[in-house]
Amino acid sequence: MSEEKKITLTTEEGDYVDFYVLEETRISGMNYLLVTDAADDDDEGECYVLKDLSKQEESEALYEFVEDDNEIDYLFKIFSELLDGADVDIEK
Repeated sequence: MSEEKKITLTTEEGDYVDFYVLEETRISGMNYLLVTDAADDDDEGECYVLKDLSKQEESEALYEFVEDDNEIDYLFKIFSELLDGADVDIEK
């Protein structure tokens, strides 16, 4: 993660959780982020796919974890291609 981009999400309980963006893409008008909870290249972390549900005029983004298996499978293929050649290994 040479150009580290960090986002902080607020849980429903009001806790803050940091994620590091590995890749982002836009498909059919929807923005998706591939994020990890690993703060550094040497750490092994979990990867998650977030969907941006916010409206264009909103000042803060509203993200939701993608949980649909078919959507995850499709996005996994897309993100794998986008990260091909990068120093990142993602596994399903």
